[in-house]
Amino acid sequence: MRAVVYRGVNDLRVETMPVPRIGAGDLLVKVAACGVCPTDIKKIQYGTVPPPRIFGHETAGTIVRVGASVRGFKPGDRVALHHHVPCLKCHFCRHRAFAQCAQYKRTGITAGFEPAGGGYAEFVRVMNFVLPGVVKIPAKNSFAEGAMLEPVNTVLKAVRRLNLLLGDVALVAGQGPIGLMFTRLLALTGAKVIATDLLASRLRLAKKFGAEWTMAVRSPAFRRSGAAPPLNSLPHRSEAKTGQLSTLITRLTRGRGLDATVICVPSDAVALAALGQLRGGGQLLLFAHTKRGDAFALDPAAVCVDEKDLLGSYSADFTLQTEVAKLVFSRRLDVRPLLTHRFPLAQTAAAVALAAHPTPESLKIMVES
Repeated sequence: MRAVVYRGVNDLRVETMPVPRIGAGDLLVKVAACGVCPTDIKKIQYGTVPPPRIFGHETAGTIVRVGASVRGFKPGDRVALHHHVPCLKCHFCRHRAFAQCAQYKRTGITAGFEPAGGGYAEFVRVMNFVLPGVVKIPAKNSFAEGAMLEPVNTVLKAVRRLNLLLGDVALVAGQGPIGLMFTRLLALTGAKVIATDLLASRLRLAKKFGAEWTMAVRSPAFRRSGAAPPLNSLPHRSEAKTGQLSTLITRLTRGRGLDATVICVPSDAVALAALGQLRGGGQLLLFAHTKRGDAFALDPAAVCVDEKDLLGSYSADFTLQTEVAKLVFSRRLDVRPLLTHRFPLAQTAAAVALAAHPTPESLKIMVES
């Protein structure tokens, strides 16, 4: 089979590999679609894991072989895969900190070498311990929709960490694919969403995904200089027809402040400015700060005296799979508008490059075998 092998920093090569062998409790799946995830991009660009590996974990395809002891699946089933499944028994799992579980940290899908997801290949082995995360794709839905279950799961898990009441005001900073999913899922919970981004095209889509107000938070001058602006810098476009973002927040919340802010861009300046816009007892959720070693100055009194919660959320929650599948396959969360670019397997490096440096037209990038 063909596979795209990570051989070093920014070095992806199309190579010929043996089709993975499966055991009695495993599945062999022919890959149809695999999303490009920022987590894998960082590994490829920064070399945070040793080569060789075959990345790609937002995967969907068709079962072609079933291990002798496997029940409930058969060749020909169209399935969405889930590469991390917790043990549900350890201390971390009892606290629902599934991403910290030792079994969860094992990757259960591989196309060869050290298991790393394997979706950038023609076939993957799905190991027995992650079979509970495999979901059958309805006939009306596409493989690409199936591949989106994993990223949607990560967002729903994060939304569940927020203590929002009906009518609360939440800001989502960044309207890329993840930010747009946050906007939609928060709107479905009954929250009133303010969506911010640099790009008017993404703000228009945010309105369709349920944002009640949208605002561009950087002026063109900031974009040219590359400087990190304050969250309340003057907008060049505002659906809310107001001046500064802070003025809008004050008006919408009657001076109280935001109930929650979700940071979907890895910007310390945005995170710190957003913390200042929260009401006492509000919540700031970091979703894009995944690079270790970074640090920013935080006023501890904002957490202690003002009782503002600083939260993080990472990876998926296996126990939400059924709910996620209903959201995506019913199209209450319609992921199809997010799917802007498709690349063949041989052009995986180009797909990763586009996802790492998105254009105004690009959102979710898919690699298709």
